[in-house]
This record gives sequence, structure tokens and C-alpha cells, in this order.
Amino acid sequence: MTTHEASAPVSRLLAETLAATRYDDLPPAVIAETQRAVLDWLGSALAGALEPPARMAQRVVAGFGVSDEATVFAAGRASAPGAALANGAASHILELDDVHKGSTLHPAAPIIPAALAVAERERADGRAFLLAVALGYDAALRIGEAVNPSHYHYWHPTGTAATFGAAVAAGALLGLNAAQMLDALGSAGTQAAGLWEFNADGAMSKSLHPGKAALNGVLAADLARLGFTGATRILEGERGFFRATATDADPTRITEGLGRQWKITENCYKLYSCCGHTHTAIDTALDLRADLGWTDNQAVDRIAAIEIQTYGPGYEIVREMNPRTPYQAKFSLAYVVAAALLEGWVGLDQFSPDRFGSDRVVQPQLAALLRRTTVTVSPRLTALYPAAWPARLTLRLADGQVVSGGSDYPRGNPENPVSTAALEDKFRALVTPRLGADMAERALALVHRLPETGDVRVAMGEFHKGDH
Repeated sequence: MTTHEASAPVSRLLAETLAATRYDDLPPAVIAETQRAVLDWLGSALAGALEPPARMAQRVVAGFGVSDEATVFAAGRASAPGAALANGAASHILELDDVHKGSTLHPAAPIIPAALAVAERERADGRAFLLAVALGYDAALRIGEAVNPSHYHYWHPTGTAATFGAAVAAGALLGLNAAQMLDALGSAGTQAAGLWEFNADGAMSKSLHPGKAALNGVLAADLARLGFTGATRILEGERGFFRATATDADPTRITEGLGRQWKITENCYKLYSCCGHTHTAIDTALDLRADLGWTDNQAVDRIAAIEIQTYGPGYEIVREMNPRTPYQAKFSLAYVVAAALLEGWVGLDQFSPDRFGSDRVVQPQLAALLRRTTVTVSPRLTALYPAAWPARLTLRLADGQVVSGGSDYPRGNPENPVSTAALEDKFRALVTPRLGADMAERALALVHRLPETGDVRVAMGEFHKGDH
């Protein structure tokens, strides 16, 4: 550890503070933001559950054995750990789940499935569930911030740091005391994993990371409840998480504002179905297109060159210039900016398989724009990361005109917020075409009623009534 030596017992302080927190300790704004996070997550989980990788996970979970402890979206019921795995994987597939800038972590996909599964099994009420989600976010995001940015070079924090968050969420629902919560953190940390190498192949492993983090979190909490011990210095120890996975870990990120400042209020919501490192550039592309008054496919005739500037750690993830698959395209800054300029949106349709061939983008207008695109790393923008996720975009037009734009924060960030009504519109757009308007409205009603819900398992049963 180069910058901050880990001397304070931050693992214990985190466990003690979170284990002692009760629902009534949460400010109203934190409760409201937690409901927004659940709302946003549920749309991604319900829609993602129908995708092929999710179906594979569901089949594997079914092989774990028959159980009715918790809901598996689109696939009946399973054990709580199994449901956490399947729903966690489903939540991340469409790349529309939330993200947090400072930790570069997608918290909902690993944390909320773990909380929901345990809440159903334990017959918890809605308040206990919301508290568990808020506590899970706090643990995951603080730990993610402590190891970011060096951790991010090899490790996917949604699989690593979020394992701690899933354990805390599950542990809160089990009523773990401080010592047990510390054991849960210890067992969570020794299971934390998730490597970026999947991105080289466009592999499905990215969605496995939150699924496995959710399962491992439930496992860690269940073991702790029975007295199974874990490392008491799992974060700051000589062979702990900080030293093993980061070169510049900052333990003060764990304790700064702990118990007073709730990380879930820093949550960021995604509007586009692709990697969050591309979203500021997409916003800028859409704004420039609107300013220029382009409709249909005018961009391909008007643009001579597209120049994108971004920040270094993000570039390493989205540097693909000519994606060969829809999944690679979600991690191609050049592709999504071209799609935004050409089509005026970056949703699920922009990643249809027929746009890609074995070695390149085959959609002719997008392919033409990609040939005119350059992406560079700006040291000035890199210096702003991870507090900001900036982008700058310059269009050189065929008539000689040059137009530029940029932002430090994508839409959906607290600095550039999106309304709850807009999140509900996003939810309906995901769920209604796949599961019907009635299911969408029942799901929205379930989320709105959570603070008054007496039994999450019963509420989930009502939600699924008539679902085939």
C-alpha cells in the first residue's frame, strides 16, 4: 500500500456501524433514493431475465435442487443463494443497471438480488428490505472508493467490492450483530473476484460477476449467523483486500462520513444500454445532433470526422474501434457515439446482432462513421476521474464547419439528475414489451408500497399472481 497505510481497524468500524443502523436512522431522502434504486434495478432484472445468459444461469440454479425460498424472475423459485445468483446475473445483462462514479461499481445488480432473496426467505418487511439495500450500497461503494482507481485495472468492482455489499445487505436482514457482521465481511472478502479479461472476448462473464457476488454475499451472511468466523481485518490486513487488489488504497474512504453520509444518494442511473464510460460522450453526441437539427441518417452525409476525447481508465474498457458482436459494441465508445449521431438514441435496438459480422460492423452507415472516428485520452480529463466521468466531442463537417461539446457528468448522475418519472418511463419501456403493461404496473406498485409492506414474500407472490 503506497499512499495510505492501513492501521485503523476499518473492517471492524464498518461492521459495527452498519450492524447498529436501523430503518429510523435513515433520512427520508435516503429512503426515497433507495426506492428509486430498487425501481431502476427491477426493470433491468425483469427484462434481463429473458436473455440467453440469464436463461443459462436459471437452468444451472434449477440444478441446485428444488426450493421455494425466493423468486427467480421468469423461472419460478429457488433457494435464496440460487435466486440471488440468477437474478444478479439477469440484472446486469442489458447494461442498464445503475452505477456509482467514485467506486466505478454497479451496485444494484449484486446487492438488491441478495437482499430480495433473503428478505423473501426470512419473511422480512419492506422497511427491513430497504434498510438492507441502503446498508449494502454503503459498504460496497465505500470499499470500491477505497481501492479505486488502481483496482480497476484488473478487477471488476461489481464482482469484488460488491460482494461485501451483498453480505452486509443479507446480514442486515438476518439481524447479525457487529461481531457476526464482521465475520460476514471476512467471508465475503475472501470470495471477492471478477477479472476484466472477459472484455477481450466479449464473454458473458461480466453478468456472472454480480450474480456470484450476490450468491457469495448470502453465503457469507448465512455462515456468519451460524458462528462461522471470517478474517477480522479482511480489508486492512497484511494479506487483506486492500493490499491484494490495489496499489493506492485509501482506508479513509471507508470511515469518512460513515453513519452520516449515505452513499446511495450518490447513485447514478443509466439511460443508454451500454457501458457507463460511454454515456457522457453519448449525451454530447445527442445534444450536438439536436443542435444541428439532423433527422434520420443525415450524420453520415454531413460528418467528415469525429474526434472523441475521454479519460484513461474508461478508455481501457471502451477502446474497441470496430466491434464484431453486440456485446463488444456496448464497450465501444466509437460505435455508440456513431450510433447516437446517426440514429438519435442508443438503446437495445442499436445492438441488434444483424449489425455485426465476423470481423467488423456491417451496417454500412455506422461502418462509414467509424472509419472517420478517432478516440484519444486526455490527461486533463483523466485527472478529473473518478469524481467526474468527462468527455469532449468535436465534429468536423463536410462543409468545413467545426462544432464541439462536452460534459463532465452524464445524465442520470446527481450532478445531472434524472427524475423519478423518467425512471418509471425507462422501467415501462423495458418491461411492457416483454411482460405486458399489467406486469409493469404491478411491479411499479410493489416498489411504491415497500415502506408499508408487511411481508416481502407475500408481496412478491401478489406481484407474480397470474404470471405464466
